[in-house]
Parts: sequence; structure tokens; C-alpha cells
Amino acid sequence: MTLSPIDAAVIGGGAAGVAAARRLHQAGLSTLILEARDRLGGRGHTVQTEAGPVDLGCGWLHSGDVNPWTDITGERGFTVDRTPPPWGVEREEPGFPIAEQQEFGDASDRFYTQLAVAAGRPEDAPASTLLEAGSRWNGLLHAVSTWINGVELEGVSIEDLHAYADTEVNWRVAEGYGALIARHGEGLPVSLRTPVTTIDHSGKTIRIDTPRGTVEARAVVLTVSTGVLAAEGIRFTPALPEKLEAAALLPPGLADKLFLFVDSAAGDLEKDSRVFGATDTARTASFHIRPFGRPLVECYFGGVMARELEGQGEAAFADFAIGQLVELYGADFRRRLTVGPMHAWGTDPYAFGSYSHARPGHHDKRAVLARPVDDRLFFAGEACSENDFSTAHGAYRTGLAAAEKAIDALTASGVGVRRERPGGGSSG
Repeated sequence: MTLSPIDAAVIGGGAAGVAAARRLHQAGLSTLILEARDRLGGRGHTVQTEAGPVDLGCGWLHSGDVNPWTDITGERGFTVDRTPPPWGVEREEPGFPIAEQQEFGDASDRFYTQLAVAAGRPEDAPASTLLEAGSRWNGLLHAVSTWINGVELEGVSIEDLHAYADTEVNWRVAEGYGALIARHGEGLPVSLRTPVTTIDHSGKTIRIDTPRGTVEARAVVLTVSTGVLAAEGIRFTPALPEKLEAAALLPPGLADKLFLFVDSAAGDLEKDSRVFGATDTARTASFHIRPFGRPLVECYFGGVMARELEGQGEAAFADFAIGQLVELYGADFRRRLTVGPMHAWGTDPYAFGSYSHARPGHHDKRAVLARPVDDRLFFAGEACSENDFSTAHGAYRTGLAAAEKAIDALTASGVGVRRERPGGGSSG
């Protein structure tokens, strides 16, 4: 594959890449997505099962009332499910009495109050420094952090965690968030199974090498995971040490999901409910019982524990999850469960994790990562968002922003561009 110079190459076909490519394409620019995987969607990945579609990657329309993907869901003929999420609701849970739920809620409220007080101080610090010494709830607060940040609280910047914007409205895409992202990319020029190995931006046009050949482009929008950048999965000529350092300080944490099928008698389990496997340790899974009312258990694992389980193989996730569920529901529950799909994001060579967190003292690196290079290399992805990181809508917004900067730069260089935004999925 050797192409004459195109206007813009977009590297990565996840939420950011699809958003950027669609905007560039709508502006009349010759555009091509180079995607290493055999599908669009990136860390949004829906698979079909006998119980319905399941999201092995991102699954929630966080801040759904202002999330651009909410509008796109309707535009693409998908369905927004507005059922409230299972967290934040007091209900009887096995192994977690209401009184203890209230105690944990109070401890969580105190933690976030301290977070607001500590934010803005001259010296950033790990969020774990805000935990109450000796509190029995510290382990569970660490566990929750692994599902939110992909890492325990000692690895999280106070400033970064406080900067996250959340309207606390959380919805889902009934047909799958990953499927929605892929559908939004339909009709765009794309080359799948095309991992980029080097980007040479030393000449008049940018040369992009892949195992399938070389692409030349006037501008590049790069949307790959910080894990890929930090591991130098893509090499730059000239080198970009500032970008590699920023990526290393915004590493992807790990949050994996496993789905278990429940037998047809699942009606005795409250739909869209949540249980913790344990409440006195960070080494626990969280279980979403019957999401969408389907006969499923959506099992969440994060942080150090998830990495250890990945090292043991997928069967270790099932053993751990089923063991905790049997402790809660009794020995007979084991025979009601069948192991379903999962995806190990930590060992995925095109992700190396789930979503980014800023190491303590380095929340400013998001802006560094997002900064263009020579008005020809533009960066996008959830790690580039200062307030919506770790989300598909953060990725989408940075993809649009990078595309607009590329359009401005190409216009200034004399490339013809349609400035209006046509309809059809251009919301955001």
C-alpha cells in the first residue's frame, strides 16, 4: 500500500479517531483511518451473545445528559437506556447490610470532601493521602478507584481526580456502546489490520509506515493509547521525547470485565442491582446483576488484582468471580452460572490497559500530550482531555478538537476546506 499524499491520516479508529475522521471527511478533506485492529471502536468493543450484546470495553454514557454520544445514539438508530445505574442506590445486598452501606457512603462522602479541599494546593499528592487512618472502608475505596481510575488511590493525582467533570447522569446504549462507535465510523475511508510502526515528520509530507505499506499525509491525527505511545509502539522521526514522557506519566490503568450467564430462572435476582464480592478489602470484584434485565452478571475487576489475574489467564477471572458469588448466594449458585466473554485489556498490544490516570504531580501532562507538533501532528484520545478523561465522550471531544485544529492548519497552508458542518452525526 503506497498512496499519494492525502490531506489527513487518522491513526486509531476508536471514539476519538472516528470523531476526528468524520469531521475531516465532512470538511471535504481526503482522509484515511489507519486502524491496527480488525474492527472500529478501539476500547469500545461490543460482542453479541445468546443473552444479547455485551460491552467488553466502555459501557456507560457517563454524564449522559451532556454526552455527545447520547445524541449520536438516536441519530444512528440505537437506543439510550435510561435505567439508573446500580451504584448509589440503597437496597438489600447479600453481605452488605443497609447500615454498612450508609457507613461506606459516609466514608466516601468524607473522602471526596477532602479531595475538594486538597485540590489547588501548591503540591499535588496521591489521593490515598486523603484516606482516614484505620478506616475499615479504605480497602473498598481503593477497589472503587480501580474501577473508576484503573488503579488504586496511591497511583492517582489529587488534582487530576478532582478535575474530572461528572453530571452524575449515567445511561447505557442498549445495542452496545462499542457497536455505536463502530456504526458512527461506517462509510469513512478506513484501512483495518494496519498498525502504524513509524511516523516520519521530517519532510514536506508526513510518511506513515505500516506492514502494509507507506501512507503520506499533510496532517496526522494520532489517537492511540498512552500505553502504546509510552512503549514506543509507534516511533517518531524526529523523536518526540516530550510526548513519550507525557504518555508515561498518564498510563492506562486496568479495569477488566467478565460476563457470566445465569440460568433461565434468573428472575429471582433483582435486575440492575449491584453487589460487592467483599467489602473489607481492595481485592474484590463488583457485580452488576442482570444488566438490562438480561440473564447476565457483569463482573468488574481492576487495578493490581486485575493485572495479577490477567497473568494467570481468563479462567482465573471466572474462578475468582464465581468464588465470590458463591460466598454471597450459596453453593448451589455455582451450577447456575456459565462463563461468558471477556477481554484482557492489559495484555492487549493496542491498548496496554483501559483508560488513563495522571500520576501524582503530573496532571498537567494532559495538556502537554494534547499539544500539536508543528501544526501537522495532532493528538487526541481520552488521555488528552483535562476534564473528561477515561471516557468515550472525552475521547470524542478531543477528536473533534484535533480535527478542527488540523482543518485550520490545512486551510492556512492553502488546502481547500468546506467550513460548514454538514449534518449526520456531527453533534458534539
